[in-house]
Amino acid sequence: MNESISGFVILGFSSLGSFRHHIFIILLLLYFLIITGNVTIALIVWVEPHLHTPMYMFAGTLSFLDICYTAVTIPQMLVIFWIGSVYIAFSGCLLQMYFFHSLGITENYLLTVMAYDRYIAICNPLRYSTIMTSKCCKRLIFVCCLCGFMSPVTKLILITFLPFCGSNEIHHLFCDLSPLLHLACADTFLNVITDFVINSCIIFLTTAFIALTYVKIVFTIIMMKSAEGRRKAFSTCAAHITVVLIFFGSVAFMYVRPQRVYAPEFDQLVTINYTILTPLLNPAVYSLRNKEIKKAIKKYLQLKDTSCSCRAMIGN
Repeated sequence: MNESISGFVILGFSSLGSFRHHIFIILLLLYFLIITGNVTIALIVWVEPHLHTPMYMFAGTLSFLDICYTAVTIPQMLVIFWIGSVYIAFSGCLLQMYFFHSLGITENYLLTVMAYDRYIAICNPLRYSTIMTSKCCKRLIFVCCLCGFMSPVTKLILITFLPFCGSNEIHHLFCDLSPLLHLACADTFLNVITDFVINSCIIFLTTAFIALTYVKIVFTIIMMKSAEGRRKAFSTCAAHITVVLIFFGSVAFMYVRPQRVYAPEFDQLVTINYTILTPLLNPAVYSLRNKEIKKAIKKYLQLKDTSCSCRAMIGN
């Protein structure tokens, strides 16, 4: 790296002027909803023993990933929208990019495993309890995390060899590969191709696996004789499919492309979709509509009200 540049200035939507303060308020509210929803799901799954089943363990892990995923970028985005820009050291920029990609890829793999879980539950229900044991579930979560955190290492190593000179202004909402390559003073062909191949393999393979499992799931559901059984199966799968389409669609559009330069404003709008919209919708779409989770939350709130009433009576 060129010693003349030790860090970068992230500008975000630099053309918004004072209007960015309005976006700050909206983003702060959305971040509060993201944290509240996902923390609620993660804690409920953690403390309620009857939710320690594969489906809910995966949902709780997804919420935990969304908490970490948003913590990597949204606090910095709030600072940008409030003061207009933020400075970040080169090492900090690489770390942010690494954790952002690692957590995103881990969520990608987890959504794929969740599709497999639904496939076993619907297409092979008699063997579900023997296949998707608690031990198997934990191993699958561990493998998702291991693969997710290993996947961006090659891209990260390659970018450390690039020299940076001239402008250090990043026209994006956080440190990401495309805006960094735009500032490099050397040929970035290897970086672009490596990034494209890795992203394409991850997204296309996982998407193909999910599509294949859902083809089999749909055929199995159609063959069901019970209308109630078909309704429950479709209801369970619809939530997962909604999350997959939102997440995979945005990520594929953003990262499966060989070009290194797109309109910064357009990239930022797409970025908002998968960094804010997906974590915001995950609890509502996938978990909070679930009867068991709603029942557990209601039970916890009732216990809390009873405890508060007892303390008030003792105090009196």
